[in-house]
Amino acid sequence: MTLNNQLEDTTLTMAIEGRIDTQTAPELEAAIKESIEGVSCLILDFAQVGYISSAGLRTVLTAQNWMDAKGGTMTIRNAGKNIVKVFKVTGFDTFLTLE
Repeated sequence: MTLNNQLEDTTLTMAIEGRIDTQTAPELEAAIKESIEGVSCLILDFAQVGYISSAGLRTVLTAQNWMDAKGGTMTIRNAGKNIVKVFKVTGFDTFLTLE
């Protein structure tokens, strides 16, 4: 998994490439945690994510909770059909902002 961050004012866009699974989810969670200081809008760009496991879903939920706690927003952008399907089947689409 590769992460490319772009910070503009208080908006952080994290472009994620690769799989988000039990191996990479802890790395993603740590990267988000250390990067959201002073961020009010977190955008996770899933254009290059081909797979997300339950560990990855937990990381996405954790990030959403962190942003909610600080009064910020989080958006998942460019998720492919299979990723969107996982979000819908798990009910994550009811509380995540998907674009």
